[in-house]
Amino acid sequence: MSTTATKRMIDAYVQTAPPTLFLSGMFESPPQNFHNSEEVEIDIIRSEEDVSIVITDISAGYRMNSTDLYTNKAFKPPVHKEAITLNAFSLLKRTAGNDPFADVSFQQALAARIMTGMRAPEMKIHRAIELQASQILQTGIITLSDDTGTALYTLDYKPKATHFPDAAISWGTGGEDKLGDLESLCDVIREDGLAEADEIIFGAAAWRKFEADTTVQALLDNRRMTLGGVAPERRGMGAKYMGTIEIGDCSLGMWIYSGRYTHPQTGVSTRYVDEDKVIVRASAGRMDATFGAVPRIVAPDPRVAQFIPSRVMNTRGGMDLWPNVWIDERGENLSAGVSSRPLLIPTAIDTYGCLNTNP
Repeated sequence: MSTTATKRMIDAYVQTAPPTLFLSGMFESPPQNFHNSEEVEIDIIRSEEDVSIVITDISAGYRMNSTDLYTNKAFKPPVHKEAITLNAFSLLKRTAGNDPFADVSFQQALAARIMTGMRAPEMKIHRAIELQASQILQTGIITLSDDTGTALYTLDYKPKATHFPDAAISWGTGGEDKLGDLESLCDVIREDGLAEADEIIFGAAAWRKFEADTTVQALLDNRRMTLGGVAPERRGMGAKYMGTIEIGDCSLGMWIYSGRYTHPQTGVSTRYVDEDKVIVRASAGRMDATFGAVPRIVAPDPRVAQFIPSRVMNTRGGMDLWPNVWIDERGENLSAGVSSRPLLIPTAIDTYGCLNTNP
């Protein structure tokens, strides 16, 4: 009912929670990582740091080397499918921010509701990929569970146990050697991965204990030579760059990461990086993001296909989405969905590790 009061409708406020993609951004997705197969395979050739052995006679034959040693690994990507349903009669209702006295354009209302409604499923898949990255970097195992805690997909990349050590003494309890714990992990990465670690990603509690350590403070505050420094700087994707530090032979950039997701079992906002974990990695180590096609028998319903893109593919951003739309037999309910088959692979699996600071 209209009254004598005048009203002005201003733009609607939509609270969104864009996914943070700091960890999954470490995985590369060149065009060849997008495929139409059930599984993805990779051949791995490993090198050693062997030294040529001298021969005593120039007329002697050559020392022979093998060139055909490699291992083959195959992985089956998980499948994500998320959808929304719109009822034709809902188009009569006012869309948030619209003038309540303006006539409804059903086509415009449908397009707006599809575009708005599809954002949430798309962001859920982005977060699922980031969760893969967090599990790989902290455990070497992907475990994707439903809201009851039942594991629906598990993939163990079988990393070396030495890359996931416990601190010799729990950090914050007194007597621990934080720099020694990290140096030991850097040494393991150098020995196994043949690469020098240059990044540390701290969990929130681990960072607080690290920066409060008097030995660490003395190292970062050295006035005679530059052995490190704390200089916080936001660099997007939910991560904060904290500066550099010299540990053993390695010069490492320090990061803390505030990215979160809603835990499917508890409903609690949860950090991707466990508060007591510290990820150490060589940024030169290859990590792959792969995406499998999602097959269907026919194209989306042509009567409404105009409202969705045929495919959302981004080689630089690491994403491949397959939108779909269909109508029920009465023509009164429309469903719009998006599917994806993402799989992150720690190809250079020996070039990273994760320290548990509170075993």
